[in-house]
Amino acid sequence: MEKISNCEFGGERPLFGTHGLSLENVTIHAGESALKACRDIEAREVRFEGKYPFWHTDTFSVENCIFTPGARAALWYSKNCRMTNTLVEAPKMFREMDGIHAERVRIPDAQETFWHCRNVRLRDVELANADYLFMHSSDIDIRKYRQDGNYSFQYCRNVEIHDAVINSKDAFWNTENVTVYDSELNGEYLGWHSRGLRLVRCRISGTQPLCYTHGLVLENCTFAEDCDLAFEDSEVDATILSAVTSVKNPRTGRIAAKSFGEIILNDDIQAPADCKIITLD
Repeated sequence: MEKISNCEFGGERPLFGTHGLSLENVTIHAGESALKACRDIEAREVRFEGKYPFWHTDTFSVENCIFTPGARAALWYSKNCRMTNTLVEAPKMFREMDGIHAERVRIPDAQETFWHCRNVRLRDVELANADYLFMHSSDIDIRKYRQDGNYSFQYCRNVEIHDAVINSKDAFWNTENVTVYDSELNGEYLGWHSRGLRLVRCRISGTQPLCYTHGLVLENCTFAEDCDLAFEDSEVDATILSAVTSVKNPRTGRIAAKSFGEIILNDDIQAPADCKIITLD
């Protein structure tokens, strides 16, 4: 593998099409597509300032690097990326990618990040300003994670999340086969129109959660006081270890909770309208 260290590059495509390259203590200045169409790349202590550095790149690692705001849309149409101990200040990262492992990564401007990605593994990752995160992505495994940003995980499939704090209005809309363990989920309208959403030992807050769902499962979760008007038109099997402020027109299934403040069953309820609502002993 060729090694380049203590150098600076800029302009258009300075390392285009390179195979088997190790970069260390390098700066990529303003310009475009520094490592486009490359393969087998290692980047250590590299400062990325130019746009689109990793497009159509196959098998690359990024360690102890910085992507400045000028390095926008840095990782698109690429596969087999491993990123560790890295600060990403650039917006709109990770699009149309297959095979992402990110560990100890911070992304303070994560709006519109992780779109149309597959086979994503995150460990100890923090994201802020993360509106519209993970749109239309699949096969995601997340552990030790914090996110601040709305409309996240919409249209995602095959997701498993552990030990997370997710602050997000409209999270998990139209998802399929998502399981969340031991996490805090804060935000309005959680999980609407989802299929196969399973929440295990989670703390949930925000108005009108978990409506219009199919195959919803809650195992030993707790609800905050602002979780009102829950489960409208939902197919649900829920065990909730706290009080529930209000339940409105669940379609079918079973809801067991410590207590219920209000149970609303009116003419708008959808068939079969046979949900069992049980107070736990």
